[in-house]
Amino acid sequence: MSIATALFLGIAASPSFAEPSVEVMHFWTSGGEAAALGAVRDKVVAEGVAWADAPVAGGGGDAAKTALQARIASGNPPAAMLMLGQTIIDWANEGLLGNVDALAASEGWDAALPQAVKDFTKIGGHYVSVPTNVHRTDMIWASKAAFDKIGAAYPTTWEELNALAPKFLAAGIIPLAHGGQAWQEAYMFEAVAAGVGGAEFYRKALIDLDDATLRGPDMVAVFTELAALRGMIDANAPGRDWNLASAMVINGEAAMQIMGDWAKGEFTNAGKVPGTDYACIPVPKAKGDAFVYLVNSLSLFAQTDPDLIKGQEVLASAIMDKDVQVAFNKAKGAIPARNDVDLSSMDACAQETSAALTSNDATGTAVPTFAGTHAANGAVVGAATDAITGFFNSDMTPEEGAVGLADAILAAK
Repeated sequence: MSIATALFLGIAASPSFAEPSVEVMHFWTSGGEAAALGAVRDKVVAEGVAWADAPVAGGGGDAAKTALQARIASGNPPAAMLMLGQTIIDWANEGLLGNVDALAASEGWDAALPQAVKDFTKIGGHYVSVPTNVHRTDMIWASKAAFDKIGAAYPTTWEELNALAPKFLAAGIIPLAHGGQAWQEAYMFEAVAAGVGGAEFYRKALIDLDDATLRGPDMVAVFTELAALRGMIDANAPGRDWNLASAMVINGEAAMQIMGDWAKGEFTNAGKVPGTDYACIPVPKAKGDAFVYLVNSLSLFAQTDPDLIKGQEVLASAIMDKDVQVAFNKAKGAIPARNDVDLSSMDACAQETSAALTSNDATGTAVPTFAGTHAANGAVVGAATDAITGFFNSDMTPEEGAVGLADAILAAK
């Protein structure tokens, strides 16, 4: 029996709910993420739909993927699931996702969403996923207090960033807050790749998967910078959750964190203000500008029960509500997925990120996240992540790191 057949039989055999309802499986479990999802939940509940929350801890989503696969194998998928990039395309191609095309048409989603967002939500001409936000992944989060303590300006080049490390250490401050988990190291790698190599290099290496580029001098330079960064973290980094690393910057224990702008949600949740308490700056760009983006969305699994279908439609409409988009992204740290939302009530970080996405998209220097499986499929990203984390947690040379990454990607293609 195929997965699709098992799924259909499982759905068909499930009891009907007495009222519209929606079960949402996700890995938004930090304070800022939970607050963001609450904006959607409140709108859904206000519309008379019962909300069943199904969180799975683990910021990278690996545990959630495993839980989802188990649910699908048993013929009991959630109504909606947070998933990323090409994973959505894979499930859509399996025929397991439903759609909200009629709702999208009536609400004008085509005009409201940038193409970069539609690429990962409208698959095969069908809206199988509903976008909550766009993240920028190549960001530095910096403690103003830490920088003030050593009398330093925020770095604009990698050389400046590297030179700060001994000054912070001398002041009793950890230069770089890091969560030693493989998925976090993959996101750090892509941020460094965009910053050291630029958009054209990023595209050739991590989208085209060009072997010569993967083994070339620019990739060695990327791993050279990663080697410098691995010398800036503290001994307790292994296994640390990303939001705990963010907390180190928030409380001034560490100076910087390289992380996607979901980290801003933790600063917001802690009552911190950009410019006053912290800085949100893109990683230095050595070879021209680049902007690495990630689209978050909730994908909709096919249902036959009218109450569950109604629940999905209400959920979708709530996510795309302009006020909800703003409230969600104020808490999440991201920018709205819609391109027609008034950002005047959002903070300076969000406004700068939105303007940068528009600019980079126009110049062709906006590139999709590799770590978040937008640029490549899960098999390639998984193999690459193993190579990246192997390098980061060793004394391998940059040349060995580049070869290991290229070999891993070649084997997984």
